[in-house]
Amino acid sequence: MELWWILPILIAFILSIVGTDVMRRVAAYFGVLDVPRAPAKTHKETTPLLGGIAVFLSFVIPVLGVLFWSDHFTSGTITPWHFVGFLLGGLILIVGGALDDKFGLPAKLSILFPILAALSAVLFGIGISKLTNPFGGYFVVSDWISPLVTFVWLLAMMYTTKLLDGLDGLSSGVSAIGALMIAGLALTVAYFQPDVALLALIAFASIIGFLIWNFHPAKIFLGEGGSTFLGYLIGVLAVIAGSKVATALLVLGVPALDVFFVILERLRARQPIFKGGDRRHLHQRLLDLGLPHRTVVFTYWSVALVFGITTLLFESWQKLVALGVLTLLMALVIFLIVRKQHHL
Repeated sequence: MELWWILPILIAFILSIVGTDVMRRVAAYFGVLDVPRAPAKTHKETTPLLGGIAVFLSFVIPVLGVLFWSDHFTSGTITPWHFVGFLLGGLILIVGGALDDKFGLPAKLSILFPILAALSAVLFGIGISKLTNPFGGYFVVSDWISPLVTFVWLLAMMYTTKLLDGLDGLSSGVSAIGALMIAGLALTVAYFQPDVALLALIAFASIIGFLIWNFHPAKIFLGEGGSTFLGYLIGVLAVIAGSKVATALLVLGVPALDVFFVILERLRARQPIFKGGDRRHLHQRLLDLGLPHRTVVFTYWSVALVFGITTLLFESWQKLVALGVLTLLMALVIFLIVRKQHHL
């Protein structure tokens, strides 16, 4: 890590803190608010949205500054076109999310923005070209299938953080850990990617600045654009870091598996997959069992941090084992919780 990195990281952090406060006031002024009416809502007070705009801008501004003043980001495998697609996709999410927050767009329209964002990244050359073989070497992803794999990966990450955004500081905290783990991995001797490391650290600072306002009791929420942008951000970082999919999955493993199990449960009940308004997600079930809000959030953070650290210490096959262990633990926890709820 070079000394000058402190400047863009610090700028991102300060911009995020100040920008979040500004957006909190802007959202309140224009009436872009989350009113707790649906059963799935966990907060009791009307809360401003649009926090994702502050996260996006506090990330983009120092990144553009580094791109303008040096070739640090583009001297390796990341090209200027990658940044065009990456940042354009983020802008699409933020603008579309703001419209959704204000006007309550129907699902068939709101899903267009994540689709367009993923397409933007793919069309400008961001793609998964290889996947690590747990037993040594790599699996090469062919040029014709790479866009599809990348598109599905980014959509999955966006909807994971979107559905995770149900408790104060939950999605933002887990995403910050994800960015930090990718930065740590990029700084190791085995992978050493200083361009990815700085990019991930700027992302970390942008999210942490927002988290100060978003921690329970939250003064502002991410909003639709912010909740999807975090997943998009982690998803793209994982791809440009050399397809560090396992790293992102281990950090976001609990929410990703939660989404998977909820989909299975809805399919079994013959209900729409993307139906909202219920309390099937793990963090909501834990609240219903009487666990305090902050305890649930800290538990998620702890699991994300512990399994994220394994990416820095474990070999590829050990990461696969860790993913298997996490899946089994998640299935067991959900089974026990559902069983307990049925006996209440």
